[in-house]
Order: sequence, then structure tokens, then C-alpha cells
Amino acid sequence: MSDAAQPTAAEVRAAAEAVKTALDRHLAAVEGRSGEDDPAVSEAFNQLAAAAEAYDEVLYDRYDEVTPFEIPGAEDTLPPYAGPEEPNAVSVLIRRDYTVAEPQRLLAQAQRVEAAEYEDIGGDGNGAGATLPGALGILFGEFEPDEIASRHKEFGLEEGDSTLWVTATDEAPEAGEWLEAPFEQVDPQQVVCRFDVSAVFDDEDDDGDDEDDLEFVEDTGDVDEAVDVDDAEDAGR
Repeated sequence: MSDAAQPTAAEVRAAAEAVKTALDRHLAAVEGRSGEDDPAVSEAFNQLAAAAEAYDEVLYDRYDEVTPFEIPGAEDTLPPYAGPEEPNAVSVLIRRDYTVAEPQRLLAQAQRVEAAEYEDIGGDGNGAGATLPGALGILFGEFEPDEIASRHKEFGLEEGDSTLWVTATDEAPEAGEWLEAPFEQVDPQQVVCRFDVSAVFDDEDDDGDDEDDLEFVEDTGDVDEAVDVDDAEDAGR
């Protein structure tokens, strides 16, 4: 950036003052919050994030320095809940990612399931479990997603990121209407709660030896192949 385009020292100072003002407003909103989803707190949060990001930019442009703050992007936050106060239906959207860490274990488990199935019906297996895509189809067809999650190591899988969203509506969707694209029509303002598990939450840990961290993120070593698994469930009352 040329010197002519750089912000002035006064502009940097003004941006710093804006951060201070936004901090005071955010604290005041938190202290006077009217509930867990107080829109005043959300607005103050967004204003503080914008002020901090603006200050970070001009500080870098003028002095080639940065702040220690990490500002979450708009895509990382949900707007305040604006759904029905007494929802008649809820949808549970789940995505779980796995790494195929032990392909041979995965194949062996699928072939075992396939052999047992065809033994029960007195026929011969068609060999679908001889390939990784076929093995995945067999295992996820045989076991519920929650059972796969709890027994993933038995199937040669390692857990990756996962997320669970609970959304509320006045009416349950028509049967079959969302099956082709289960996540595309989610209204963020209808999300009642969201729970995420991700390795990015542990990036700042120094050595990764904490047992609590290992409950969620484990060293997979050499990875042969990876697969993303999406699971969407919809329940209406």
C-alpha cells in the first residue's frame, strides 16, 4: 500500500477510541440483559466486532502491526432466535465427519455383516463389501448413525468435526420434501440451539496431551482415505 493510501495516525487513534466505546456499550448491554437471547447484547457484540476489525485493519495499514483479537465472521454466529414461542415441530440436523484411518478394518467389518446377512437368507454375498464405498454402504445401512459414532474405532474410522442443529417450526415439513437437500433450507433464525465439536477449538492447546481434548480429537496418524458423512433427521410432534 502506498503512503498516500495509508490511514493517518489520527484515523488509527479514532478507530482505537471506537473500540473503547464499543467495549463500554457491550459491557453495559451484558450487565442489563433481559434474557439469554437479548437482541441488545447481540447488537452490541456485532458493533464491537466491527469496531475491533476496523481498528485491526487501520493499525496494520499504518504501522504494520496487528491486535491479539480474533474476530468471528458473520457466518460463524447465529442471529437471535425468531421462531415460534411454542413450536409444534422440530427438526434435528446432524453432520458427522469421519476419516477412514484403517481401511482393512472397515472392509473386514462390512464383509462380516454381509456374510451374516446372506447366511441368514441362505444365499451368497454379492461382494459389495469388497470395496470401501460398498463397505460404507453396508455398515451405514446396518447400524444407526449414533451406533457408528459410539463404535467408530471398531469400523476403522476416526472422528472429525460434527455439528447438531435443532430448529423449530409451526408445522412439520411434508413427508419427503427435504430429503434431497436436508440442509439447504435451514432458516438461521429458526435454530433453537446448536452444538459443535471441532479440532479448531483445540488449536491453541500447546501439546494436545490433555485427556479431555483426546475425548474429541485424536491423532489419526497416516490417513489413507477420507469420507464426509451427512446425517439429517427430522422429527415432528
